Amino acid sequence: MKLEFFTFDLELKDTFTISHGSRNFQETLIVAISEGNVTGYGEAAATSYYGVSTEGMIAAIKKVEPILKENVQRNPEELWELTYPLLKDQPFAQCALDMALHDLHGKRNGQPLYKMWGLELKDLPITNYTIGIDSVEKMIDKIRQFPWPVYKIKLGTTDDVRIIKELRKHTDSTFRVDANGAWGVEETIQNAIKLKELKVEFIEQPLAADNNEGMPEVFKNSVLPIIADESCLVEKDVVKCSEFFHGINIKLTKCGGITPALRMISEARKLNLKVMVGCMTESSVGISAIAQLLPLLDYVDMDGALLLKNDIADGVKSANGKIIFPERNGTGVELL
Repeated sequence: MKLEFFTFDLELKDTFTISHGSRNFQETLIVAISEGNVTGYGEAAATSYYGVSTEGMIAAIKKVEPILKENVQRNPEELWELTYPLLKDQPFAQCALDMALHDLHGKRNGQPLYKMWGLELKDLPITNYTIGIDSVEKMIDKIRQFPWPVYKIKLGTTDDVRIIKELRKHTDSTFRVDANGAWGVEETIQNAIKLKELKVEFIEQPLAADNNEGMPEVFKNSVLPIIADESCLVEKDVVKCSEFFHGINIKLTKCGGITPALRMISEARKLNLKVMVGCMTESSVGISAIAQLLPLLDYVDMDGALLLKNDIADGVKSANGKIIFPERNGTGVELL
């Protein structure tokens, strides 16, 4: 077994702004695990907001390298459990590793992951395309430059409803809005009324994740569905979210990879929650892993690679409002 690490600064097509800040580049880590002539790839973005660096992820994964060498023939779920005690405080690192192990597992068995899970590529949700916070003119320009059937609009300004009113003049596409925890309780309830009139599908994470007192009122009074993001990081959060949200957005990096994400999806279904899987700003390595889950989802946000000036990998692609799967095994990804 050989373990390798590659770091990249992914350049974005445009400056990307949310309520937390702005960026033009996204540093990312690619983990490669090879056994014989087969290599599996995984990815996790180094996100400063969560205190994650490529150096920290590499150091964490190197600690479990002896476990990997002794047990690489085991399936990814078993390896996740074996490495979790050393990686439980490093979910981004565990995600990159788990993703690579799943890719390797699928390639060893000569099947795409979705087929190994008994899934079929039918009735798949289309990814939204994210429009970050900017001047209204620039947001309109981004919509014109990239016609798409579903947009996620990042909000968190003092003029959010007006922004959606202006954008709505230029497209009939579905809108979803994501406040990234920037709104208050009454603001959310009132905004929901106006946004529903503007044909917004749902609101993602309106309140800060620690605003546990406000969510019951929002849940009771919002005329639009509310989807949890920052409030639903790991498996234990799913049950808590079922009380105050209509659905959850699972991020592979935040929960620790494909293995726990599958368990979170199963738990959410038992609790009658809508299920979405979202991305950070990742290349096609991370996006292709998310794509394997599509038959299990109601919504998906896997536009990370679409936001890049230059992708570093080839894999599952989104084009013309459709998802295109390559004829490859595992997650279907190859580094360029």
